[in-house]
Amino acid sequence: MLIVEDDDGIALPLVRTLGREGYAVERVAEGLPAIERVAAGGVQLIILDLGLPDVDGLEVCHRVRADGYDDGIIILTARGEELDRVVGLDVGADDYLAKPFALSELLARARALLRRSARMAAARPTAAPTQEPAPERPPSLRVDPRSRRAWVDGEELALSSKEFDLLALLDSERGAVLTRETLMDRVWDENWYGSTKTLDVTVGRLRQKLESSGAQARVVAVRGVGFRLEDVDA
Repeated sequence: MLIVEDDDGIALPLVRTLGREGYAVERVAEGLPAIERVAAGGVQLIILDLGLPDVDGLEVCHRVRADGYDDGIIILTARGEELDRVVGLDVGADDYLAKPFALSELLARARALLRRSARMAAARPTAAPTQEPAPERPPSLRVDPRSRRAWVDGEELALSSKEFDLLALLDSERGAVLTRETLMDRVWDENWYGSTKTLDVTVGRLRQKLESSGAQARVVAVRGVGFRLEDVDA
């Protein structure tokens, strides 16, 4: 677990509390060393402050996601504006806590994200995934849960971890309406504490990627219920 926080008054209690819970904890005080540490591997959860002295925490979040990090990220910030929260989730954060916060609440959210990461790791195939796409099925969108890849007319979609999880779940029940609660429980975690705006942001990004790729499938909102993936005419 990596804590990226320059304020000793916040970072040191976090390190002590998480250490007492049995977690291996590292702490860095700046964004660039954090990016280098994540790239080295072995980090299962990042607790990330936005107000870092060298690089803004949103930029750190964006860069580690772009480098392929797909485990949990919790943002800590003194900023309370909704826009900052939405932007943080949009660049790849999983959860968001405004300062001041209770250590018990942070610990509960960290546990939930670590459980989700463990489930995702267990679901990954142990053998090397095939490089061939899943058997073709109309329409043009193809999703292969085993290799965690998706294609549109042979071109692979660049999806974040949760974008893929959401697409794979909707595709597995294509045409059926899945409730917001079902999507939050199965793509995030049944103990998720954040706003369901996270789901809306992820759906929005997924829609844009499907539309720009020319996929013959779209994510449709069913007011007051949830979402479904439906085929569209070519």
